[in-house]
Amino acid sequence: MPTQIESVLASVPTQLFIGGAWRDSSDGATIDVLDPATAKPLLTVASAGLDDAAAAVSAAQEALDGWRRTAPRTRSTILRRAYELMTERTQELALLISAENGKALPDARAEVAYAAEFFRWFSEEAVRLNGSLQVAPSGDYRIVVQREPIGVAVLVTPWNYPAAMATRKIGPALAAGCTVVLKPATDTPLTALALAALLREAGVPDGVVNVLPAHRSGQVVGALLADQAVRKVSFTGSTEVGIKLLHTAANRVLSSSMELGGNAPFLVLEDADVEQAVAGAMVAKMRNGGEACTAANRFYVHESVAAEFSHRFATAMGKLRLGPGYDEGVDVGALVNQAAQEKVQDLVDDAVDRGAEVLTGGTIPELDGFYYPPTVLDNVAAEAEMMHDEIFGPVAPIVRFTELDEAVAAANRTDYGLISYVYTADLAKGMRVAEALECGMVGLNRGVVSDPSAPFGGVKLSGLGREGGHEGMLEYTETKYIATTW
Repeated sequence: MPTQIESVLASVPTQLFIGGAWRDSSDGATIDVLDPATAKPLLTVASAGLDDAAAAVSAAQEALDGWRRTAPRTRSTILRRAYELMTERTQELALLISAENGKALPDARAEVAYAAEFFRWFSEEAVRLNGSLQVAPSGDYRIVVQREPIGVAVLVTPWNYPAAMATRKIGPALAAGCTVVLKPATDTPLTALALAALLREAGVPDGVVNVLPAHRSGQVVGALLADQAVRKVSFTGSTEVGIKLLHTAANRVLSSSMELGGNAPFLVLEDADVEQAVAGAMVAKMRNGGEACTAANRFYVHESVAAEFSHRFATAMGKLRLGPGYDEGVDVGALVNQAAQEKVQDLVDDAVDRGAEVLTGGTIPELDGFYYPPTVLDNVAAEAEMMHDEIFGPVAPIVRFTELDEAVAAANRTDYGLISYVYTADLAKGMRVAEALECGMVGLNRGVVSDPSAPFGGVKLSGLGREGGHEGMLEYTETKYIATTW
């Protein structure tokens, strides 16, 4: 392991963060955090239990009144300082992300920049939590509408973006005046703990942000949601887990935001600029090594450009360098764990068994760690499992089509609806296709759409609510209506 990684790890807290203090878990439980590049342990961190969950909620509840009464400008200044600290420490945070997640350094640096932007954006939104005043239609009284912080929020984040998925929730919650308990993914708790220390340094008061790594995720999150002080849950992860959390949240009618799974189609129309489409496909597929809910999962390419697109795409994918994510010059790091690696191989084997042609990649390399090579499959059958299941890895299945209506129908033939991509030289046609696609976001001649200033989220089984934009802060508020006369 490079010395610089060892130096970064030496500075990372390994205890729970509750009420502004670092503490061991109540029962002494721990988690071994593995390096996906070597499958060897990086650090051992405390693993929260039920008593720790209760303590974290209590700390958040105790801090709530003071934080919600804190001037919006003060909350804004603290979040802005958090942005500045993250930006100053980009390299250290990127190395930490690469070490525990496996992603290549360029992806990790991009994640830190993206994650920091949520603190900057919501530092600006903190002073814009506006209400409204109007005269009732009868003319008899005034209608005053104001937004108030919803209260203690439980945030549950995934392993694929350990920094960005935390800041995308913490930023708006703190901007709105809420306090939070963050339960990071078991595979990647180190970044969340580093962020807790950073937020404390930025001036976040004790108890406003609490962080609970836990390998007993279901038990701990269940206890958090059952606590009478909790009023909000925000989850990013699989649809299966999201559905379970919604059932749990329903018992207490908790406000719920769910950013769940995807099955993103990538449509290349006959008039598309193939070179631009391939460039967009590389970003849409390989950002974060394919381990992203926004990753293009199904490529529908018009038969007139399919041969050229497939050749160019496979050539570009085949040139990517595979290796430890924290090594400079590596394009694609390891997948997060062995289960992820095996799932990807199973999906590829299924597609090949159904007649798909492997243009590049397709087999697990003989390397230590959880690697999978960038892979392109052509002529993938509609029945292949990867056309219906998130691949969450560096594999691109290509399907050829002749009629646009058939491609749109195929793109919509899924229970998911997070994001879609469309490439065409005709903007009007592109807008019509974008409107016909059943999803919450569309990249029209763009391979990436995520932006802290834009509302991120999906439809159908891809989730509820929006993160980012002004809408992201409103998710952490309640609307209060006051009728009065003067």
